[in-house]
Amino acid sequence: MKFKPLRDRVFVKYSSEEEKTAGGLYIPDAAKEKPQKGTVMAVGTGRITDDGKRQPMDVKVGDTILFDKYSGSKIKMDNEEYLIIREEDILGIVEG
Repeated sequence: MKFKPLRDRVFVKYSSEEEKTAGGLYIPDAAKEKPQKGTVMAVGTGRITDDGKRQPMDVKVGDTILFDKYSGSKIKMDNEEYLIIREEDILGIVEG
């Protein structure tokens, strides 16, 4: 399924985290905290500024990003969890 966010919104897939601890204990889904890291799957066209110009997005498809913990709207598509957030809620791009 394809999804195209509008304006300054970004479509993010949560990064998968380890399901067991360093000691070998498995963590149940109910006890896991959602990660604040994800991969950009799609981006909108950019924000419209007050003077009517379009400001291009700083992130692109494939970037790994960190975002605010309680930002965006969570959705489920094809049995995967995604997040739709505004670009301003992105804290930074993970490089390397």
